[in-house]
Amino acid sequence: MEHQTKGVIKISQFILLLLFLFVLMVLAAFIGTAQSTEFVIVHLRIPRIAMSVFAGASLTLCGAIFQSIFRNPVCDPYILGISSGASIGAALAFILGLDFYLFGVTSFALVTAFLTLLLMLGITRLSNIKSPYVMLLAGISLNFLMASILTLLMVLNHQEMQKIIFWTMGSFATVSYYDLSFFIPIFLIVVFFTFLLSKDLNIMQLGDIQAQSLGVNTQKLTYITLFLSSILIAATVSICGVIGFIGLIIPHLVRIIWGNNTKHLFAFSMLLGAIFMLIADTLARTVVTNAELPVGSITALIGAPYFIYMLVRKQSK
Repeated sequence: MEHQTKGVIKISQFILLLLFLFVLMVLAAFIGTAQSTEFVIVHLRIPRIAMSVFAGASLTLCGAIFQSIFRNPVCDPYILGISSGASIGAALAFILGLDFYLFGVTSFALVTAFLTLLLMLGITRLSNIKSPYVMLLAGISLNFLMASILTLLMVLNHQEMQKIIFWTMGSFATVSYYDLSFFIPIFLIVVFFTFLLSKDLNIMQLGDIQAQSLGVNTQKLTYITLFLSSILIAATVSICGVIGFIGLIIPHLVRIIWGNNTKHLFAFSMLLGAIFMLIADTLARTVVTNAELPVGSITALIGAPYFIYMLVRKQSK
């Protein structure tokens, strides 16, 4: 009876948060420095608002997945270097002047993101240690490598440096309905398979040995979920650039409030991530008059102090 009551409470909380998100989306459509004409709302703000919601949900879902796989609350969607790989593809598109073509930046970013993923998996396979932490270390190493390459590309191409820097800080300013038509199917497919695997991911929280004794192939599950997450991260980053910390702080907060059950973790992480990203993007385009801040700077201002707090708190225990 108590379990049913808790279930009803969580469903009620989810519905209330969903209604809150809807209200925020309506308000965001009419908030801004530009005159709220029909054209501005329909063709500029609605796709931007929709993409911020989907991106927030995507990055926090991936953060929740990574934290579940590595059983580490300080894992972030960008830890495997996928976003850094996507950044290099976008930078190349800017340098080659292909950013004016439909899906020009997106296609380049996706290709380099997947190449980074394949490189990470290749490094992992070369290791004799069969552990998710080998992937973690490989991802961290690739992050440094890709960041160095990106820096060299910016130094060697001064004319495109401003575009590249702004893109690597994250922005929804140029999002269109074409981007949404490309992104939403990927989002829905990844979410579907993620929830399909949520039961096995729950069992995996018990540890690899116990999970394997219960019939869960932990290595296969790790590869599948990382691949799904990487697809979603690559698609997100290829459209709106690099936005950090949201995939770190939101899943951690959800675990504190709603527990470790992966279905609840994924659902509430996506919903709170969508709300957080929508608020961050609205602030990014309205805080400074006649200018726009990178949305990544807003999330970093909130996320970095919280990350430090998490590290200090964990160390003090």
